[in-house]
Formats: sequence, C-alpha cells, structure tokens
Amino acid sequence: MSLPQFKLLRPRTLEEALSLLTKHTDRVAAGDSPTPSVRIVAGGTDLVPSMRQKLFEPQYVLDIRHIAELRGIRQQGSGVEIGALTSLTTLGHSDLLRRRYPVLTEAAATVASPLLRNMGTIGGNICLDTRCLWYNQSLTWRKGCGFCIKKDGNLCHVAPGGTRCWAVFSGDTPPALLCLNAEIEIASATGLRRLPLCEFYTGDGIAYRRLRPNELVTRVFLPESCADYRGVYRKLRVRGSIDYPLAGVAVVIKRSNGHVAHARLAVTAVNPAPLLVKGASELLAGKVVDEALAEAVGDLAAKTAKPLTTSALTPEYRREMIRVFTKRAVLAAASN
Repeated sequence: MSLPQFKLLRPRTLEEALSLLTKHTDRVAAGDSPTPSVRIVAGGTDLVPSMRQKLFEPQYVLDIRHIAELRGIRQQGSGVEIGALTSLTTLGHSDLLRRRYPVLTEAAATVASPLLRNMGTIGGNICLDTRCLWYNQSLTWRKGCGFCIKKDGNLCHVAPGGTRCWAVFSGDTPPALLCLNAEIEIASATGLRRLPLCEFYTGDGIAYRRLRPNELVTRVFLPESCADYRGVYRKLRVRGSIDYPLAGVAVVIKRSNGHVAHARLAVTAVNPAPLLVKGASELLAGKVVDEALAEAVGDLAAKTAKPLTTSALTPEYRREMIRVFTKRAVLAAASN
C-alpha cells in the first residue's frame, strides 16, 4: 500500500514547529479545511502504517525528529525530566531510569522490536492512536464492511447497539507512567501547560486524548516521590516481539519492614484508555504479599478491564490474562 501525497515540513526548533502547527490548524478553525490538514510524525511507527491504510490523508506531515531540545533524560530538581522525542531504546538502556524507575525501563524494553524501539519515542507511545480489528485495516477491507464509527461510518462493529467507540489504547509505557504519577508538558504557540497523565486520556476510542490540534506533547516528568519503587510490567501478545499488547499490567510497590508501604497498579490494552486500578493501593497497603493477596488484586484488576472484540483474541481470555499477569506481577514486585 502506497502513502497518500503530502508535503513534508521539517522544523528545527520547537518554536518553528508550533508556528507551523498553528498555521495549518487555524485553517480548520476558519473553515478553510474540513479536516486537520497536518499530522505530526516523530518515529513514524504508528502514523506511517495508518497513512498506508488511508486512515489519515493529511496535506502536510510535520516531522519533529530534528528538534534536539525535545530529546534526552535529565535529572531535574528532585525528579526526572524526559524529552518527548527520547527513543524507547534510550529509555530501556538508561541507568538512571533502571535504578530509580525500573517499571518504565521494563515497559519500554517490551515495545515491539529493537528496530521499532530505535525509531519510536516516549511521546509517540503516550499519544498512540487507539486500535481495533475493524479500524486498523486497508481502505478496501473497511469499505467492504461499511466502515466503522471511528472512521467514515456510523456503526461500532464491536458494540453495535451503542454510539461509543471501543477501540483500545495499546501503549506499553503509559501504564508504567501512571504508576509513577507522571505528568506531561503540552506546548502550543500561546504557551505551556502541565497535566497529570491520568487526566490526559478520555476513555473515548475516537477523541481518546486531551490534546488540541495545535498542541504538542513536549516533556514527561517523573516525581521524586515515586522513585525507587520496585516495578514490574507484564504483557500479553501473540508473538514475543513486534506485536502490540493485547493485555498489559504495570505494578509498583514500595515496602517497609516486609510490608507494603505503598503500591500502584495500572492496566493497558483492555480499555479505550490506560487506567489505574482503583482500590489496589488500599488493598495492598500495610500487608505482606502472599498468593491469596496477589490473587485478590488480580480479581480487582480483572474487574477494571473491559475488553471487547477489538482483537483476534477473545475478551474473556484477555480479561483472564489481566488477572493472571496482575497476580504474577504483584508477587514479582514484592519479592525483588
């Protein structure tokens, strides 16, 4: 499948990128263009396949790879700052992150294949488009099925009686970042805003993130308060590399005198957004982790998971694997 025609824009600074983004998104706001005329590419591992499938046909592609100020991992005060263009390979190899935020390096190291991790970025993984068996297909395939509510149609094949899109979010690093209470910086031509990552996702498979067309995610912040937790990430996928997760679990635990002082748990690839599991921290707090407790946390995580037929694996199997992986991850994090 060939790419649609587009004009490539290559800014060298963040200021230039935001100026170009504003210029082309203003055309939509003014009614000069019916759809966003510009798409942002960093590593291209998500956007390029989608453009080949004619899911996006922008007039312009804004290539931000050469903006040096958006790369790197830096100690910032008492926490850590990560540029949005930092590659997933760099995250996985970072001694600082491995020592202080190990759940993030473990999650980053599981993304796809080495080649894709070399290209893919932390910002791209955070902003990853939601996926569905009925959406991520060629134009010919989608046309034969009458399209879907997420693209060109008005029916959700996954939940035909509803008006909501259930395409799933399948990023690996966001559940780890949620466990670490991460925040993100979002830039536009009018200034910067900082947002807890847990408020970035909407839970809607179409408008899945709170990011305006003229904005860029520029940095990720990890607080000192969540450093030095023992962390584990587990994911389900058909093949041991390349594939997106079909269910994923991130767990962080801090212990004191053998008891859990604090813990957080998040799931991915089973809902339209990555989610913290409510009640998991309270269930684990003050206790010694054993098989029964880990199983109870697994049951709680399975109740949070709402998988539907958005992938080749059944929803029942994916929900059960959330339960299994949560139990394993909690036991592993408590024993490290």
